[in-house]
Amino acid sequence: MDIISVRDLSKDTINDILDLATEMESNPEKYVYSDKKVLATMFFEPSTRTKLSFQSAGVRLGLEYIDFSKETSSLKKGESFTDTLKVVDGYADVIVIRHANEGSARLAAEVSSHPVINGGDGGNQHPTQGLIDLYTIKKLKGKIKGLNVTMNGDLKHARAMQSLVYMLAMFGANIHLISPRGLEMDPALIAEIRDKFNVKVTESNTVDFSNSDVVYMCRIQKERFVDPYEAMSVQKKFSINLDNLKNVKEDLTILHPLPKVNEVDYAIDNTKYAKYFEQARNGIPVRMAILKYVLEH
Repeated sequence: MDIISVRDLSKDTINDILDLATEMESNPEKYVYSDKKVLATMFFEPSTRTKLSFQSAGVRLGLEYIDFSKETSSLKKGESFTDTLKVVDGYADVIVIRHANEGSARLAAEVSSHPVINGGDGGNQHPTQGLIDLYTIKKLKGKIKGLNVTMNGDLKHARAMQSLVYMLAMFGANIHLISPRGLEMDPALIAEIRDKFNVKVTESNTVDFSNSDVVYMCRIQKERFVDPYEAMSVQKKFSINLDNLKNVKEDLTILHPLPKVNEVDYAIDNTKYAKYFEQARNGIPVRMAILKYVLEH
């Protein structure tokens, strides 16, 4: 089984993975493989959390891991992407890949005989981050359905947002999208989830968290702007500080896929609302569950 896009996952499959993650968090030793299996991490873009948490999850499951580096690989000699994948496929039982090009993970799955997990393909999808986010919300709130979830920032380019919004809609959350003009979420994606899941989606260009149960932040991608001063202005307007939390619900949860740059004031780290470091830690049981699931289905 491959995990390339959230559209490939049924609600039952997602529930199975989240339930397995819950079990692994409380009793990880139960799921350790006695026979040696090998995880290959192939990251063509920088990563901290995704790469290290997959490697850590693999080790905790009893897997060995091999780490591919494009800088020291035969890609430098002109070897093709597909040939590289076919070679690594012969060395590993499961592959986690991140690449700048959208569709790269799908191609990897097509040429590989072993399971492939998408660790992020351009601005397209980041399904395992979406599963971590869903797991975190369910763990903290006890449910997904009926929650008011606000997504704030650059919704056009953030791949984590693309995956999460689909799963939130699938599980019946009310979704509020806040973004700068020109950085709104793809209208086709919004139309798709409204049509498929009959979900409530509202949009705004003004920061307001007063009715939110969960606020999910992502950075403004300054590299997308021609004018750096405009980028700074937009970033300031769509960042959050303690003033933005004056009229929020007492049990508000603030999440972020990380890394955060300037979009979340450091003072918020010490508030009861900040749960993004716990969210990052949840990457271990969720990615353990993902690895176990794909290896056995």
